[in-house]
Amino acid sequence: MRLLLVVLYVLILPGLADAAPKADLWPDWQAHDPKSTQVIDHGAWQDILDRYVTVLSPGETVFDYEAARREAHAQVAGYVDAMSMLAVSNLNRDQQFAYWVNLYNALTVKVVLDHYPVESIRDIDISPGLFSSGPWGKKLITVEGRALSLDDIEHRILRPIWKDPRIHYAVNCASIGCPALAPEAYEADKLEGQLDQAARGFINHPRAVAQAEDGAFVLSSLYDWYRDDFGKSDADFIDHLAQFAGPRLSATLSDVDAFEVDEYHYDWALNDVRR
Repeated sequence: MRLLLVVLYVLILPGLADAAPKADLWPDWQAHDPKSTQVIDHGAWQDILDRYVTVLSPGETVFDYEAARREAHAQVAGYVDAMSMLAVSNLNRDQQFAYWVNLYNALTVKVVLDHYPVESIRDIDISPGLFSSGPWGKKLITVEGRALSLDDIEHRILRPIWKDPRIHYAVNCASIGCPALAPEAYEADKLEGQLDQAARGFINHPRAVAQAEDGAFVLSSLYDWYRDDFGKSDADFIDHLAQFAGPRLSATLSDVDAFEVDEYHYDWALNDVRR
């Protein structure tokens, strides 16, 4: 029996690790106050980003986990704790969006710091369940009396409430293949510009969209896992890419007769400055 379980684990785990949760709204989190003028201060998180994020190129950043673990572990934890004490349901929608994205990214950094050094965030195997991988299913924070995981924030709150594909470019999974950890905290009065910038940075980088010699595309696995979020048809998906494409990618997309994907790829190595 034990041998059978080991065989099943080896065969099934890789597929489950790359499976994407569906957007599944938790109705309680729809509560908000459209008249609220409360502004959340994300200055502590911005200070962390200023000190430990390095921009390598547009849409590509790395984080200095070793230095942050020595110098700012408590500051990251303090920011997360401060966010957990807020009544997020009393905020307006833009404040809520910035709150959840910043909290997601800070929690991701915190969980890496808690277990550093690691080669990949997927090595932080703290999620419940026999076939679970990584930290995403672990309840990491309590907000308004409800325990939440990273998966809960992304797939039960952000994706189903806002239904904006740019969410995928804003939340960071601490990996080379992931859209960049933005060097600026998300702010309610800057969201549209910040989200567009995140989309442009990722889409125009080869880890997101590249073309093989035969003309077929090599895409980030992000576009495989969450394809419906970016457009159900090939035409819709190309329109999404074209909306944020720079001149080179725009020319490539305009020449496409039949959209063919050669392969999907994703680099799960930690987005560590020491790489």
